[in-house]
Amino acid sequence: MTDHNDAAPAASGREFLVVAHTGRDNVHETMAVIAKRCAEANVGLRVIDHDTMPNHPGPQYLGTVYPLDPAELREIGADVAVTAGDEQSAAGCEVIIVLGGDGTFLRAAELAHPVGAPVLGINLGHIGFLAEAEANRVDEVIGKLIRRDYEIEERMTLDVCVHVDGEVIAKSWALNEASIQNLSRQGVLELITEVDGRPVSAFGADGILVSTPTGSTAYAFSAGGPVMWPDLEAILLVPSNAHALFARPMITSPQSRVAVEVLARGQDALLSCDGRRNIDVPAGGRIEVVRGERPVHWVRIDSDPFADRLVRKFQLPVTGWRGRQL
Repeated sequence: MTDHNDAAPAASGREFLVVAHTGRDNVHETMAVIAKRCAEANVGLRVIDHDTMPNHPGPQYLGTVYPLDPAELREIGADVAVTAGDEQSAAGCEVIIVLGGDGTFLRAAELAHPVGAPVLGINLGHIGFLAEAEANRVDEVIGKLIRRDYEIEERMTLDVCVHVDGEVIAKSWALNEASIQNLSRQGVLELITEVDGRPVSAFGADGILVSTPTGSTAYAFSAGGPVMWPDLEAILLVPSNAHALFARPMITSPQSRVAVEVLARGQDALLSCDGRRNIDVPAGGRIEVVRGERPVHWVRIDSDPFADRLVRKFQLPVTGWRGRQL
């Protein structure tokens, strides 16, 4: 276990928290650029002590791991503190820099959410839809952060509450989606959806997703849901492999109160928020979802339209388009 460095922040009073996927072979090269630029600008860095991170679901590292070494970063000249990865890890940080893919971004959002710290993703993964820039732009991106040459936008979240026998047994939140799936993976999950206190449809399915616009390009997209522009505020419901004639994706107002009941005669369910925070929901349980009280703050360094990002990330064919070039 790494010793925590409780040193004071850099003399400038500015600090960036770095959350990295240490299974990426270019993480050290990218981190060295960040450390050098921050050292030159007298901006402090915090890194996560992965040995003290709480266990969480999600993909495990395969192959070689390349952990960050604070001593090496200090040799570059960076002022580096190590934090345990708890809810206060990002408190007082100007920006959280994410090195990795979308899974790493969601882990960083978990740290950002309690304290309102803005998040910027640098993609070391594959598609990296949540990332703002690719790794080959790291020098430019860090320069903009240091100069405060960026904008911050708010992304809507979801607050999730689980009721069993009329009592609240758990609460959570999601940036992308709340996924309700069959816990046993056998048979179908019997569900009934409700919007603003009125029943909408009952059906058997593998599950159902309640998604934000940000999450519409993630799990909900794979389940057949529509792509929603991230500046739109709405709640999206996408059944997964439903056994019903009317079980289509639905988009509700952001002010709606959406509920999914797991019918008592059927299977137990698993609620997963962003694939990270899991809650068992017994048959007869009820999941209520509303617009989150706290958004996640997104750092934007580019002004490219969302449509351009969509085309680039998913490599969509646009050959033959004759519109105006920006």
